[in-house]
Amino acid sequence: QAPLVESGGGLVQPGGSLRLSCPASRRTFRMHTVGWFRQAPGKDREFVAAIWWDNDATVYADSVKGRFTISRDDTGNTVYLQMNSLEPEDTAVYYCAAGLKSTISVRSTRHYSVWGQGTQVTVSP
Repeated sequence: QAPLVESGGGLVQPGGSLRLSCPASRRTFRMHTVGWFRQAPGKDREFVAAIWWDNDATVYADSVKGRFTISRDDTGNTVYLQMNSLEPEDTAVYYCAAGLKSTISVRSTRHYSVWGQGTQVTVSP
């Protein structure tokens, strides 16, 4: 069983909202950081947002700042990505990932050692 399983993707019109979920075992999320990435067809996987496990600090890509919010529930077992004001350019497969404390930036895929299989988000009229 995969330790990270994303859900919540789907088809939405421009301007709409979706909330992605990433439930995982407590053991997995003892890791330092949880991030969301996305990959559109023909493009590299890109950073979207990350949350630090010990203090709930967050960081976002400029392209989603003010529209997306990363958070985790009180039990600590689920990380969410609330996506508002969606645009066609947000269309991609979205991935959840968990990483240990590292000198590698949380914006890099190399920071993360555990990945989900992804959930498709399509923004179209």
